Amino acid sequence: MKKQSNPLICDIETGMCGATDDSADMESKSTIRSTKKSVKAIYYTDPICSGCWGIEPQLRKLKLEYGNVIEIEYRMGGLLPDWSYNSGGIGKPSDVAIHWDEVSIHYDMPIDGDLWLEDPLESSYPPSIAFKAAQMQDNEKAILFLREIREMVFLQKKNIAKWEHIKAAANKVGLNIERFKTDFEGNAKALFEEDLKLGKELGVRGFPTLFFLDESGNNEIVYGSRPYAFYEIAILKLNSNAIKSEYSKSWEFLFSKYATLTAKEFSELSGTPRDESEKQLNELVVKGNLDKHTTKNGSIWTMKE
Repeated sequence: MKKQSNPLICDIETGMCGATDDSADMESKSTIRSTKKSVKAIYYTDPICSGCWGIEPQLRKLKLEYGNVIEIEYRMGGLLPDWSYNSGGIGKPSDVAIHWDEVSIHYDMPIDGDLWLEDPLESSYPPSIAFKAAQMQDNEKAILFLREIREMVFLQKKNIAKWEHIKAAANKVGLNIERFKTDFEGNAKALFEEDLKLGKELGVRGFPTLFFLDESGNNEIVYGSRPYAFYEIAILKLNSNAIKSEYSKSWEFLFSKYATLTAKEFSELSGTPRDESEKQLNELVVKGNLDKHTTKNGSIWTMKE
């Protein structure tokens, strides 16, 4: 795998953000065990990982088709501790802006790199700790919270290291804000540090990384942003009897499952060609069914209130 020296530079070929010179080793890791479902995925990610944003379409489809088989456990990897380094051509926030605009085109997912020119993050640790605080309260709401802060940072150019944006996202997904703030300032940091420690033990060197495990400890690892088939094959290797669930491809059903969808996501989930997907979404805006938020590098659609 191609070596990456800077965490904020994502390898276009592999879809991996972070250093990727070492491979993760699951052979002797006794700390990870599968749970109720036949396959478990340990997903190492970060709120500002553009490669992780790039696999949202694949993960959403995976949950619809194999949600009865697979449990996904989200772990934070700590992509940007601070700006005390200068490597890989990245020494300051503005260096990231052009890169984000480039990977937006590659992943076909809207990302506005101007964030790094207008209100850059000093670290991805605060939103990572916030995610752990959300997990302490409600795992499903935590996943919604992660999606919300990702939309904030990639599309709305909001500095999600700031409490005002963290709080707004938590409030939007229905978390108890008082408890959330207490956990954010308290035990969530220790849980985040546990994620970092486990990541080192597993040899995580970049994001996204997904470890797929069965009940016997057999594993498959998928690095970086890959086509859907890579994730599906990993599941089938561990459970050849896994049956794919059928689901409605209608826009009504998809927006009832996922509150917001990009054109790439709608295309992946509906099976509609990419160009036709965007055309259909825009027609639904004209009809008054959907709202559309447009950035310089793409759009996202939401069910109209």
